[in-house]
Amino acid sequence: MSFEILAEMPVFELGKRNELKVLRESPYGVYLDTGDGGGILLPKGEVPEGTKPGDKLCVFIYLDTEDQEIATLRHPKAELGQFARLKVTSVTQVGAFLDWGLQKDLFLPFGEQQKPVTEGLWVNVFIYIDNTGRLAATTKTDRYLEVDTSELAKDMVVEVLPWRMTDIGMLCIINDRFEGLIHRQDLTQHLSLGKRIPGYIKQVRDDGRVGLMLQAPGYKRVGSLAEQIVADLEAHGGVCSLGDKSDPVAINDRFGCSKKAFKMAIGQLLKEGKLAQDDRGIRLL
Repeated sequence: MSFEILAEMPVFELGKRNELKVLRESPYGVYLDTGDGGGILLPKGEVPEGTKPGDKLCVFIYLDTEDQEIATLRHPKAELGQFARLKVTSVTQVGAFLDWGLQKDLFLPFGEQQKPVTEGLWVNVFIYIDNTGRLAATTKTDRYLEVDTSELAKDMVVEVLPWRMTDIGMLCIINDRFEGLIHRQDLTQHLSLGKRIPGYIKQVRDDGRVGLMLQAPGYKRVGSLAEQIVADLEAHGGVCSLGDKSDPVAINDRFGCSKKAFKMAIGQLLKEGKLAQDDRGIRLL
């Protein structure tokens, strides 16, 4: 009888934040369990004091200068599968490089530039994995936008990324998937290009085009999503069983928003010290 030994699949995603268990210590830092029998190094200078084997850390995984997987506690300005507005740090013979908040800049190949870029220029990009397995950026972003917007509905709260100002309003990316427009008459506040904010679906047209608003219309205009969450908690004894890992459908049923927008709102409340979160959900402080 013969037995085939199958390697375990890695439990991490390149280009994204992962919660990984500390496998072992080394003079260079700690190695994190990847589920495939190996390990990814978190360099010594980033290891939190008191960290020991068995602890779990939330880390971002990318490739170092030698194209080896490495972990960092730093949060980049955008992750794999996301749109972002980034600054060009240099242009070389092989392509351009962008500042995305990590020690190693993000590569923007010449072939992925809609127009040639120059050092110091801010560009709108999408982050993907190229055919060599490396993280890279492209300014040819239209092909990564979805055209079927049927899952969007009027008054739904979504995450909005201001993308480009046009003659009729601000063109935006919705939930890192769709394109939408905030018409000039609905621009009730200054928007910074590339800075994510909550927004509302104003209209989904028959041709799939999406109109956006910064505030909910009519009686639903009760402030920001964060304020709505606080009001909901106050009406239900200060607790809610939902958290940033809850099912997107349950979140939408309760708050009428996407999971991304919900996570962003409770993140704001956690930072402000108004909210606490544990395995049981969220609660007011």
